[in-house]
Amino acid sequence: MSRRRPASNLLEPDALAARIARATGADAVTLGERLQALWGGYGELWRAEVRTGTTRLPVVVKSVRPPRDDASRSHRRKLRSYDVERAFYEHYAARCAELPSCRVPRAIALLAADGSWLFVLEDLDAAGFAERRSHASRPQIAATLRWLARFHGRFLGTTPEGLWKVGTYWQLGTRADELTAMRHNALQKAAPRLDQALNAARFKTLVHGDAKLENVCFGRGAEAALVDFQYVGGGVGVKDVAYFLSSCLAPRECEASVPGYLDEYFRELGDAVAANALLQSVDVAALEREWRELFPLAWVDFYRFLLGWAPGQFDGDPYSERLTREVLATFKSD
Repeated sequence: MSRRRPASNLLEPDALAARIARATGADAVTLGERLQALWGGYGELWRAEVRTGTTRLPVVVKSVRPPRDDASRSHRRKLRSYDVERAFYEHYAARCAELPSCRVPRAIALLAADGSWLFVLEDLDAAGFAERRSHASRPQIAATLRWLARFHGRFLGTTPEGLWKVGTYWQLGTRADELTAMRHNALQKAAPRLDQALNAARFKTLVHGDAKLENVCFGRGAEAALVDFQYVGGGVGVKDVAYFLSSCLAPRECEASVPGYLDEYFRELGDAVAANALLQSVDVAALEREWRELFPLAWVDFYRFLLGWAPGQFDGDPYSERLTREVLATFKSD
């Protein structure tokens, strides 16, 4: 076990192991590999083993201990995100287990106290989802789109209680600083209208909100499981699809590849809705028609965030620029 001394807001390894034991009721906890620091120094991910009697259970532990001296908008957003993630695991995650191809980690213990959070989660590596990819193959992209379609179908029409009212980490209502920093004046002015169009959709579901390739764990047969539910909330499913495809396709690949992947997603979504007995009255054709029309807006909405988050870094993306021109032209013609 690493004995690296953590930042002042983080627990020493022995103290963390003791906290895990208290949360799980385990007889003993052995910390293993420190996997990574959380974004912004807000905590750490560890691999661990909890032992109760003769039972040994491999887990992944997300220990969140934010800095105390930050009053920024960004800090408040992050704090809210951990409450959202806890609510997801408490009230929604088990519903994913009812479906094939919609795997999420099982929560072993969840704790929120004194401005900190502890998530003790099933280790997906031990469950057979041990592969991580920096570049995805076509079968792996298809498997992730299948997961997204199952997730969106399972939660179609669900009110996001305890979650973000509008899901995704880039949603405009929480990103005023990035909007101000934009250099693309036309898109900056159109951003509220873009946001309104996405939020006014007839068909809404829960979106993962951070469905990038780095948050996908692959198993045998390219089956996918997803992690990191800090930004799950209400919205149209194509927000996740646009974001995921942008995370694993280079701009030069998008023109040729995105239409086919979008077709795959909607085939899987239709199957997911048909398999849900509670959704038999849903007009699947109308759902697909609406979300297909909103897909360019969802893509441009994320591009809007990138242009404000890192001005100059994402200029010149031909696919995103073409969609932006087309969406803005549509707004002008209304």
